[in-house]
Amino acid sequence: MADLTVILGATGGLGTAVVDAFAKRGDRIIAVARSRSGVSELAAKYPLSPSPSGGGQGGGVTGETADMTSRQDVDDLWERIDRVGVPRWVVNTTGGYRGGKVVDSTPNLGTAWWSCRAAARRMSDGAIVNVSSRSALVAEPGAAAYAIAKAGVIKLTEVLAAELKSAGVRVNVVVPAIIDTPVNRKSLPEKAMQKAVDPAEIAAVILYLCSDAAITVTGAAVPVYGKF
Repeated sequence: MADLTVILGATGGLGTAVVDAFAKRGDRIIAVARSRSGVSELAAKYPLSPSPSGGGQGGGVTGETADMTSRQDVDDLWERIDRVGVPRWVVNTTGGYRGGKVVDSTPNLGTAWWSCRAAARRMSDGAIVNVSSRSALVAEPGAAAYAIAKAGVIKLTEVLAAELKSAGVRVNVVVPAIIDTPVNRKSLPEKAMQKAVDPAEIAAVILYLCSDAAITVTGAAVPVYGKF
């Protein structure tokens, strides 16, 4: 029977690469995003297949929609996931860049918090991987809410890893600098994009963290800066 994986933010520039990586491994994936058309495209790309043993479910993608900034939406989502099973791997890629100074911004840690809380209440094996940003570690003006929220994701990961260690659930976070996504190509100068990392390369690191090969790794913030 294929491992059950939940990927949040599945239609984003990084999220789609993560879905590709886990689908190629043969996982059964619940891909979550706000866009129904986006997750439907992923489900059509990777239709569910029967288990090689003939029982249970094989790999493929099922699409789900939710507003991950809403606690109620997240709780409702996980009640639907409960009908499928308990995931072994959870990847939280939700949360794009948002500029703004401290005086006119509000950080949003809720996206990662509600997702991790729901997963932690259910899982008894496997791993959770969050996505932060280099902005969480290197202070730069103009991205206050984003930087502070992403710094919170790192600390949330560390605390949750300590809390779930005895339960056999590992929690780690990858820390990108610039990711080579369509949105970044439109908004960032070419010089900056020369240092960007392909989403598939970051997805490969996440796939490793969500495997038994990384069974000794928990509470880690893994930089995936590339040439940055």
